[in-house]
Amino acid sequence: MSELSNHKFKTILIGVAFSPNLKNNIFETMRMVDFFDSKMIIVHVGEKTKNKEDEIKELISGFSDDDEKTEVLWKEGDPVTTIIETAREKNADLIMLGAIPREDFVKFYIGSIARKITRNAHCSVLLLIKPSEDLRPCNHIVVNGLKDKKTRQTILDSFEVAQNLGAQKLTIVEEISSQEVKVVVEDDQSLLKNTIVKEELSKKEDLRVQHILNDVSTDLKTGILIKTQSIFGKRGYSIGHYAKVVAADLLIMNAPNRTTFLDRIFLHDLEHILSELPTDVLIMR
Repeated sequence: MSELSNHKFKTILIGVAFSPNLKNNIFETMRMVDFFDSKMIIVHVGEKTKNKEDEIKELISGFSDDDEKTEVLWKEGDPVTTIIETAREKNADLIMLGAIPREDFVKFYIGSIARKITRNAHCSVLLLIKPSEDLRPCNHIVVNGLKDKKTRQTILDSFEVAQNLGAQKLTIVEEISSQEVKVVVEDDQSLLKNTIVKEELSKKEDLRVQHILNDVSTDLKTGILIKTQSIFGKRGYSIGHYAKVVAADLLIMNAPNRTTFLDRIFLHDLEHILSELPTDVLIMR
């Protein structure tokens, strides 16, 4: 592994249920652990049985000869509280949650449970909507570039993630609220003014992001096509729609803010993402 591979996610925790997608979820986690040279912790919240234990052992058999690299925990209690507390106790850097689209398990994990874990976890959370037994290339990553105190670190971290996952393209999306334009289009003249204002706002946002990109080391940029994109619309919804249209393999977003007022605003934005996940989503802390 390179020097870049073990900085961000040293311990990765996966919350599993015994759904038809158990194998895919665990295989995705094992690959992430390989990419980041991490420790893997598998947590099942529910009854422990001999059959379940044997199934887990079979899935991870041969993964690592190092017993300290993999840990399987069986817990009882509320799934949200248990996963969050276990992640904190084990100093996890990343929680992974996976589901198959259009099955009841999606509503269970990618519904309210995923939202609560995303809001309250101390670490990053990766939501998988299309886990696979086989390796899926991560070619294109979309990252939020909204004006927020957390954005700079999210963008810097996204390049490390991109390098470890072998991404070839990274697009930073600057979401601009349509309310910032403040020009009502009624005729050709107002349309022209509207266009000019949008261009000025786009240039301003692009300059802000370029300042952040200047702080990214050359090594982390190597081999990655970097693009910035301004979009106008409702925050959360707009970037989610963009990620879906360009068929991004991963969408990276800031974690929710902790202050009450900003938290409510951001979680409202994030709800657009969580309600209809456009692709795999990494909430970065």
